[in-house]
Amino acid sequence: MNKEKHLFIYLRTGGGHLAPARSVAEYIKKYKGDEAETLLIDGFGESRKFARFVIEDGYRHLQSRAKWFYEFLYATHKFKTVSHISAYLVSINITKYLKKIIEDYRPDKIVIFHFFLIKPVYSTLKKLGMNLPVVTIVTDPYTAHPLWFLKKDQSFILFSNVLKQKCIESGIKPDNLKVFPFILGEKFKSPPGKNEIIDLKKKFGLNKNVVLILGGGDGIPNGFRIFNTLASGKGEYDLLMVCGRNNKLYERALNQKKMYPGRRIEVYGFVDFIHDLISVSDLVITKCGASTFMEILMCGRIPVVNSYIWEQEKGNVDFILENKLGIYEKNISKLAVIVTKLFENPGLLEYYSKNISLAGLQNGTSEVAEYLTGSQN
Repeated sequence: MNKEKHLFIYLRTGGGHLAPARSVAEYIKKYKGDEAETLLIDGFGESRKFARFVIEDGYRHLQSRAKWFYEFLYATHKFKTVSHISAYLVSINITKYLKKIIEDYRPDKIVIFHFFLIKPVYSTLKKLGMNLPVVTIVTDPYTAHPLWFLKKDQSFILFSNVLKQKCIESGIKPDNLKVFPFILGEKFKSPPGKNEIIDLKKKFGLNKNVVLILGGGDGIPNGFRIFNTLASGKGEYDLLMVCGRNNKLYERALNQKKMYPGRRIEVYGFVDFIHDLISVSDLVITKCGASTFMEILMCGRIPVVNSYIWEQEKGNVDFILENKLGIYEKNISKLAVIVTKLFENPGLLEYYSKNISLAGLQNGTSEVAEYLTGSQN
């Protein structure tokens, strides 16, 4: 029996596109390996360095240094002409590589994990005269980038009925829209048990309440200011910080922690044990990227959101606030006060924890993988 071959294509603009692709691919390999296989590729695999720099590095720099400009670009892409121009400019740097991959791998199905890949995938298939099923997984759960929906007659996987309704209102047929719980790694299947938390605290040498500063693979915007504010706070808590690939932030925070000998502080770079760090924490100071805030909630931890990308991540913040699952505070100077208040009021911590538990959040990786490998799509 020949295995069905799936081609998963992503871009490295933040961690929110690769992470779900990898999660589904790992599930298929582990549980569906007898009937299906996946090939994960970076759409910029053989593109010009300049194109990669503009899209991938440009995203990181705008996130950390000029978020207002990224938000401006987001707003301008609501105009279809601007969106089509952007899609075309990216497409010409990807199509040649995609053509080579598709010809060599001969996939039975293509799954797209980034909006910039939609145009080059469909145009490449047209040039090759291939009529393959294509599924686009919209990694923004509530308010999605306009470029996802330039091509309305395609099959979408969404992560909320809120977004599904918006798609229907924009003219996309309901039959083209499938809704599943958000895709996360297998470790984020359920909140950690009490014994697991006790063991993790011993492992990391933590004795008090724990605050984690976490911003995803590229670190959190204004991370050094947030770190200093919490490190100098008056509350009784241990402090952890993950800087991701932001090496400058890592070095600064590592040196600065010497200024606070009275507080237990650990600073990490890019790590592969985020699940453990979230699980061992009581509060997580974060930006509101989709994968990050969902991981926090799936671990039953309380997010304190300091920043988000307007408008793309606004729906994530709205979801947290409307369901009373956490706090949004953009004023960095107030974060330490909020943290102290929460730890001094166990009933308030319990209030948010209970709401998170009652939200009934699920990890959708298995459902999405089963759908993609099934015969019903």
